[in-house]
Amino acid sequence: MITEQQLLIDGMHCAACVRRVENALLKVENVRFASVNLADQTAFVQGSAPSDALIAAVTKIGFGAELLESEEERRAKQQAQTKRVLSHKRSQFIVALIVGFALVLFGFYKGMLVTENNRSLWLVWSIITVATMYFSGREFFLGACNALKNRSANMDVLVAISTGTAWLYSFWLTLFPQQNAHVYFEASVMIIGFINLGKYLELKAKQRSSLALEKLLDLAPKQAVIFEQNIAKTIPAKGIKSEMQVQALTGDRLAVDGILASGSIWVDESMLTGEALPIEKKVGDKVRAGTLVQDGSGIYIAEQVGSQTTLARVINAVRHAQSSKPPLAQFVDKIAAVFVPVVVSIALLAALIWLLVGQDFAFVLSIFTTVLIIACPCALGLAIPLSTIAGVARAAEFGILVRNIQALQAGSEIDTLVFDKTGTLTTGQMEVTEVITFNDFDKNHLIALAKSLEQHASHPIAKAIVKFAENQTACEVSEIQVEKGLGIQGKLGEDKIKIGNAVFVNFLEKTTACTATLIYVAVNDEVVGRISVQDQLRPEAKSTIQQFQAEGYQCLMLTGDRQETADYFANTLGLNGVIAEVLPEQKAEKIRQLQAEGKKVAMIGDGINDAPPLAQANVGIAMHNGSDIAVETADLSLMKSGLEPASQIFPFSKRVLQNMKQSLLGAFFYNIVAIPVAAGVLYPFTGWLLNPMIAAIAMTLSSITVVLNSQRLLK
Repeated sequence: MITEQQLLIDGMHCAACVRRVENALLKVENVRFASVNLADQTAFVQGSAPSDALIAAVTKIGFGAELLESEEERRAKQQAQTKRVLSHKRSQFIVALIVGFALVLFGFYKGMLVTENNRSLWLVWSIITVATMYFSGREFFLGACNALKNRSANMDVLVAISTGTAWLYSFWLTLFPQQNAHVYFEASVMIIGFINLGKYLELKAKQRSSLALEKLLDLAPKQAVIFEQNIAKTIPAKGIKSEMQVQALTGDRLAVDGILASGSIWVDESMLTGEALPIEKKVGDKVRAGTLVQDGSGIYIAEQVGSQTTLARVINAVRHAQSSKPPLAQFVDKIAAVFVPVVVSIALLAALIWLLVGQDFAFVLSIFTTVLIIACPCALGLAIPLSTIAGVARAAEFGILVRNIQALQAGSEIDTLVFDKTGTLTTGQMEVTEVITFNDFDKNHLIALAKSLEQHASHPIAKAIVKFAENQTACEVSEIQVEKGLGIQGKLGEDKIKIGNAVFVNFLEKTTACTATLIYVAVNDEVVGRISVQDQLRPEAKSTIQQFQAEGYQCLMLTGDRQETADYFANTLGLNGVIAEVLPEQKAEKIRQLQAEGKKVAMIGDGINDAPPLAQANVGIAMHNGSDIAVETADLSLMKSGLEPASQIFPFSKRVLQNMKQSLLGAFFYNIVAIPVAAGVLYPFTGWLLNPMIAAIAMTLSSITVVLNSQRLLK
């Protein structure tokens, strides 16, 4: 059976680490898919492989791994891991920098040259620095050994080779002093200190990127009050089962999804849907886990519990999207595979060139070390996942659930929007728009007769008429008969009452073009009046269309309605075009035709028949309260009613893609400029050479810049 497992990975530093873990997982038998996220140190694995095999595969290549069985466990273990790593990194960079600066001060007074007189002191310093490197940098050296043992390379290799070479050279000078040969003990420990400081600051900053998701997790209460045989009991929220009666009081967060059985409450759903104003919930209304009761009290019957609640599904979808990779990330993976070997080659080549032109070994060592240190695979590895995490979390905050991260990248390229009509551009709720009587028949009595019959039917038109006539007193009718697709009839005393379409009442009327559905009322086979019923446009539909068009999008409507009705709505909304009288099975083909014309299409719909075009479109968007199949098929789901969230997602998707490119280009530009400078290309012209410790600071700042840039999406 195909299952999905989530692992917490320990010890990843860069994109090369991600690639190694993914490859190790994909080699496990019965693994179909694996996606590793550097930013939150997790891996999603699909397949039928046992968890022990997955953990063993990751452990074998030198990383830690443990199974995460629930979102709560993931959060707890991630927080514990982050707290542990932060504490450890703080100790590591403090110790390394203290020792490094102490060495600098010692060198300032005593000089950094080894002589016969001070050799014993430098031997003591060599022991102190190697102990410091073991405490502050052993993860780098162990990681480098594991990487090389598995015939790969990562950031650890760069740090270990550069600092290890500098220390070994300095120790060799201590044993065999050379005239005017400078030792680099201070550089070895300070480089490790600055890198650990950078990792510490980077991890602190990364914590903010998942803040929106953590807020969603905080919505779920730990306990709830249930009623069993009229006795109130406080139980863990995890223990609530379907059909249980759960208490809802002012200030409570609802524990599960359900139906309000008694009372009346005002609920704040803003964190879940983006809706700013509280919503009144009456008996029979649905309530959702995580929403806050602002006023009132009541009891609701649990329906969806545990992982089936709307909140749990939103959290799960957000986690999936945050851990998935957009197409741009595939390009980064290819770069990561060759980045470290290329950097090591450049460092060796630069060192060899300077050695051949006559520079001494100390100069060459400085070049070699600086090139290795300044190269930054960390920034490359973090650029895409951090923007992804922040983008998906921010989208959830303003009411859009991202189910497929590729949709955010694809959304930035959309030029054509295709809207379903019923339930998307319209409310999907029929309303009475006109009542006309014939031969001076009393209008109120006509409405009462219509209500008397239609209250026994359940179709949307009947409900619209009953709602319109709610202030009228219904008559007692008998012998009720429903003629499917035509109408309904019954008897009021001796009178025969019929309500339905023109065919049902045998009535021919010359009418002008009309988009409403016409319902006729007949008494004893004489038509006494007509009721017009029509689906209503969403109040925000026209302004949303105008906003899209102002931003350069072409807006079309795709519907199965009559051409006449579709044209009316299209003209009212000012759409660029309409595709009408389309059978459900033809809708996906219409989307394909638009794509064949070179258009990048987003489809917005809500019904079961919208699932195929939603899947076919470059980006599929499901309306709030759409059918389950439409929601599951779509790339994006609106958690808030109306079209307004849809108007936000495309500009936002452009921001997310722009943010990814900024971070990625920044990381590339940094490496393209920094590596040649570190190799000494400016030295012949300016006499200026980059210090290895400055290189460590620059590498640290490049990673922090990427982290801070991604966080702009959260604002």
